[in-house]
Amino acid sequence: MAELDERLGRAERPLVVVGGEGWTAEAGRALVDWAAAQGVPVAADFRAWDAVPHDSAAYVGALGYGRADALAALVEDADLIVHIGAPRTDVLSDGYRLAQQTETVVIMTGEPLGHSGRLDQLVEADPRGLARALPDPRHGFDPARLQAAREAQLRFSTPVASAEEGEYVDLTAVMAVLREELTEDAVVTFGAGNHAIWPARYLPHHVPGTLLAPRNGAMGMGIPAAVAAALVDREREVVSVAGDGCFLMNGQEIATAVGTGARFVAIVVDNGVYATIREHQEHQYPGRPSGTQLTNPDFAAFARAFGGFGATVTNADGFREAYRAARASGLPAVLHLRQDPSVRAPRTDA
Repeated sequence: MAELDERLGRAERPLVVVGGEGWTAEAGRALVDWAAAQGVPVAADFRAWDAVPHDSAAYVGALGYGRADALAALVEDADLIVHIGAPRTDVLSDGYRLAQQTETVVIMTGEPLGHSGRLDQLVEADPRGLARALPDPRHGFDPARLQAAREAQLRFSTPVASAEEGEYVDLTAVMAVLREELTEDAVVTFGAGNHAIWPARYLPHHVPGTLLAPRNGAMGMGIPAAVAAALVDREREVVSVAGDGCFLMNGQEIATAVGTGARFVAIVVDNGVYATIREHQEHQYPGRPSGTQLTNPDFAAFARAFGGFGATVTNADGFREAYRAARASGLPAVLHLRQDPSVRAPRTDA
């Protein structure tokens, strides 16, 4: 810790990146408070962003797929990066392109498996031990740098709904409603696919263990994860955002939920295609999509057939009422909404 403190003293533009396992609410809060007191931005690894509370003035967003350009620029500009529980891996670094020569400290339990690139100091500690051992915040870095990064993150993570919806539901507007409806410790689950970009960007987290999502492109994880979360804590709110293709891989686990009394709300985003794969096809082989079209059922009726709650949402204005009804039903629930198949990510950028 003394050596790390010396490195901080020599730096001008430090950055902390968190991730990995073993985080507690106390450890996450202690870290961001320590960072904020010195003007150090805190970013998170891909799908490990529930490690620290997002309401902290030090939190500046998550790296990896779907990250903000402003955050990538912050990483490139840093002269010291302290990785806590999250070594520099391919997704975190945009395929090893970001921060190739930046002074690097890695703090984690055991060897920094998966770390690629420069390593100036290795500290063996878990998040809880680190939180107890943090040196007093005695450095003062440029407050304007942290404030600008924080403001960029707030702009990027604030949903701005489309002016018109037409026959499809605006998923950005749905996320705006969820931000207002979800409890602070609600568990959010999703699998792999373009649908995950929306909850990843717009739904904040405040305590560890509130994000259950794959880091390796595994489709179909969201619904089993929601069942598991609902069984572990039957009183906690659980919501799963599922693409249609992702849901169809393990949607039958609604039966497990009904049979065990596990309550959660699944939002099935139905655009009729394997959107991520189709996007690659359109890029590599324009005009030649193959095997990515889906023939979907009535997902709301599917849920009801198992004894759960099912409702179809036709516009964002009706989503709040449908979500509240699903939550009040006391049953595993599916809200079926149709998304424009040409929309692959939020329309608004920051």
